[in-house]
Amino acid sequence: MSKPFLSIERLTQQFSDGSGGTLTVFENASFGIEKGEFVCILGHSGCGKSTIMNILAGLAEPTSGVVKMDGKEVSGPSLDRGVVFQNYSLLPWLSALKNVTFGVKARYPNWSKDKVEAHAREFLAKVGLEGDVIHRKPSQLSGGMRQRVSIARAFANQPKLLLLDEPFGALDALTRGTIQDELLKVWGETEQTVFMITHDIDESILLADRILLMTNGPLARVAESVEITLPRPRTRTEIVEHPNYYAIRNHLVQFLGKRSKELAGQKMDAEDLRPETVRIDVAGESDASKDSSPALRAVNH
Repeated sequence: MSKPFLSIERLTQQFSDGSGGTLTVFENASFGIEKGEFVCILGHSGCGKSTIMNILAGLAEPTSGVVKMDGKEVSGPSLDRGVVFQNYSLLPWLSALKNVTFGVKARYPNWSKDKVEAHAREFLAKVGLEGDVIHRKPSQLSGGMRQRVSIARAFANQPKLLLLDEPFGALDALTRGTIQDELLKVWGETEQTVFMITHDIDESILLADRILLMTNGPLARVAESVEITLPRPRTRTEIVEHPNYYAIRNHLVQFLGKRSKELAGQKMDAEDLRPETVRIDVAGESDASKDSSPALRAVNH
């Protein structure tokens, strides 16, 4: 069996508990992400989602375990991995355009100035930023515009892996919805591999190919991998009409509201550390099978 594009193997993170002992935040996290796949991870605060993100970005070292991308072990930050943070992380003294060109010049040092700027403008336009606004500094932009710049900067660098750490958490609902749509559009055009942290169930269903579910910490683990059986392209107004939508949503709510606590701290079989694969497909049920099979199916692989 071939290895996935991104392979997370037996990742464990421990910290000092302040009393001479250790606190295991999560252990033996093992999962894969295929090239071009959009994966979200959900879990309660304290389960280690952001720590996993920092390890994937090369900003932190795990206590044990390994991360491999394209067959090579991840170690330290790299232009092959782009990160979009919740707090934008733009350079305040540069304009929106120059925030994007700054990264592009580092990624493509042999490109001419005109080519770098044209490339940056192209990706700013993809997220709806054109005209005079791209010459404004971050302090002159709304929160939504700043996050658009941050997303454009990350995509413009064309990393092999794009990491999104709750990128819409600080935005109002209307702005959040607009930028989610723009993110889907840019991702569809670039076919980037995306790993995203979110606390929003509806957001994850709209965006993701799969959702990873973590149990509560400490001693958290990645317990389930839920396939999102909704056709693409997706819009928020259409997916709620699909018969699979609420079946998937109810499963996620039940896990986060109940099972994430029940499963917390349970040891996994050392031979099988991968999360349980769950596929819920109400729409896929044929009329002939409805009498003998339940409408909601969880299929383990």
